[in-house]
Amino acid sequence: MEVPNTSQHTPPATSHAPSTIHNPTRRTFLQWSAVAWTFFAAWLAATAGLFVRYMFPNVLYEPEAKFAAGRRSDYPEVDKVYESFKQPQGVWLVRLVEDHQERLVALAAVCTHLGCVPNWLAAEQCFRCPCHGTAFHRDGVNFEGPAPRPLERYRIYLDGAGNIVVDKSRKYRKDWGQGNERESYLAMN
Repeated sequence: MEVPNTSQHTPPATSHAPSTIHNPTRRTFLQWSAVAWTFFAAWLAATAGLFVRYMFPNVLYEPEAKFAAGRRSDYPEVDKVYESFKQPQGVWLVRLVEDHQERLVALAAVCTHLGCVPNWLAAEQCFRCPCHGTAFHRDGVNFEGPAPRPLERYRIYLDGAGNIVVDKSRKYRKDWGQGNERESYLAMN
């Protein structure tokens, strides 16, 4: 039996370089590692940015708690509901007669049942909540529907220049006997 001579046998010539996919070199490994770490670092930075943004919530800008409501002469009619501050401030100004005295009160335009915004119905001479039908008299006292208590009043007073100021940070509840506290109304006489 004849043994082939392997020393004289030459491998066939190939025209392409060895494949780096099947035979990765150290340089290729380091290049792919650098790309992977770069993407990981970018993802980590984006996640950290989202976390920092989460720590600073959106700010809800609300109107100031105090606002100027004009002068006494701006409210000449007795038994009238002035709705000029309902939309921007959520307040009705009502000039009425209580305890034989003309007073200007600032009523919260929020139903005491579920927080809906009632409407002043001039034909019925009452505030009526569109959600569940609660009705309130001109002075804010509830007389019909599911609301458990009267409308809240806000602090109302005159500043040094004689302007009417409504302070929504201080509330008065008529059902707690606070309806006659000095700053729950403004005397108009």
